[in-house]
Amino acid sequence: MSTPASSTAADPSAAATTTDPSATTAVGPPGDTAVPPTADAQVAAPGPTRPAGRRHRIDDWRPEDPTFWRTTGAPIARRNLWVSIFAEHVGFSVWSLWSVTVLFLGPAYGIDPAGKFLLTAVPAALGAVLRLPYTLAVARFGGRNWTIVSALLLLVPAVPMALLLEPGVSYTTLMVLACLTGVGGGNFASSMANINLFFPDRLKGRALGLNAGGGNLGVPAVQLVGLAVLATAGAAYPRLVPAVYLPLIVLAALAAARWLDNIPDAHNEPGALREAARDRHTWVMSLLYVGTFGSFIGFGFAFGQVLQLQFAERFPTPVDAAWLTFLGPLIGSLIRPLGGQLADRLGGARVTFWNFVAMAAGASLVLYAARERSFPLYLAGFLALFVFSGIGNGSTYKMIPAIFRVRAAAEAELTGDPVAAQRRARRRSGALIGIAGAVGASGGVLVNVAFRQSFLTSGNADAAYLAFIGWYALCVVVTWVVYLRPGPGKLIGV
Repeated sequence: MSTPASSTAADPSAAATTTDPSATTAVGPPGDTAVPPTADAQVAAPGPTRPAGRRHRIDDWRPEDPTFWRTTGAPIARRNLWVSIFAEHVGFSVWSLWSVTVLFLGPAYGIDPAGKFLLTAVPAALGAVLRLPYTLAVARFGGRNWTIVSALLLLVPAVPMALLLEPGVSYTTLMVLACLTGVGGGNFASSMANINLFFPDRLKGRALGLNAGGGNLGVPAVQLVGLAVLATAGAAYPRLVPAVYLPLIVLAALAAARWLDNIPDAHNEPGALREAARDRHTWVMSLLYVGTFGSFIGFGFAFGQVLQLQFAERFPTPVDAAWLTFLGPLIGSLIRPLGGQLADRLGGARVTFWNFVAMAAGASLVLYAARERSFPLYLAGFLALFVFSGIGNGSTYKMIPAIFRVRAAAEAELTGDPVAAQRRARRRSGALIGIAGAVGASGGVLVNVAFRQSFLTSGNADAAYLAFIGWYALCVVVTWVVYLRPGPGKLIGV
């Protein structure tokens, strides 16, 4: 899923309007709110002005004007949305390549389980680091231009992987290739920031939800591609998996060049990151998002390896594990909108609290099943972790705009200036979500490192499961103390 936007946006996990979960750009001068067009403009409803020779530049973009939106804006926005979904989906798939590639690395490669977990940890690390700069790039270079560049950057890991993946390649080379796939992790943030610019506030929830969901589905998609390669060509041909994505990457770049547009008035608001970094809610929500999105992406990368290691007799070959590898990420991606919807109805903090209770229970079930060697219980526990990590992704994102909405209302009562209070709330909320998104993605690194250390020291994953239970218990306590505990400082409505 950065600096804040001066326009609001919606949580990508639900079709309700909230503050944008990833966008950091805005249209128009900083702090501007939507200004109704003049009567003449309402009658004429001119389309986006494109200077001669600048076909993909939109100089007049007023999505909050109903007449403009109905006659001109909606078709342009929808076109940009569908192309963005495709480009982001391909980016997520490239980011997740090593979740399935490690299943091909048999004895001929000479890599132990600890080494394989590092190969799935480094893409998550680079993807987390790139989220903030990728978001800022939209305003700096233009959404269309950056989508072309970010799509073509996916060739940097995909091409050498298609050429070099074979027995005899050094582990150092594999680590470099794995790290490079992290460029796909940044595509989510820039894609969300770009699409946020095109839609009116009332429609941002659905648009960003479609965009986020399409990206998340890239994880199970690449794992299904890996399964198809394993089932047809066999484990000797890992290079075929990235090779499948080479034409898709080129197609994504060409589609962006042909059908996307730049909005030149987009800008990054200065100072917002510094303001957010000084706010305690930034780090509280970052911790919670590590528990939700970090679990989703970390388990998505590690699930196939863990299956083979925990139940080697049941999954003697990579293709046996690949049949189940995609299932968890698929369920977690599809159920994500439910978290936002539940948060709308019941409150984000309440849903997040009970969601972490459920995640702790799921991890406890996985630990029990692993010790008892019960595969049905083990699978049920792991799928529960994917389900609740997906729900938690939605509910935590819903909490952030609610936090600042409540604080803005209190500030407005003191200052008598609700417009300025709302402007500051949007500014801080956007920055907070950008930081939380980057920190949350680093949870994918922690999950894989936990599995690595556990198998390295004890030969099983029990220590990792205990660490996950402890983290979820910490998130339960933090959610209760900060957002649910009765008292004069409680934020009502979060």
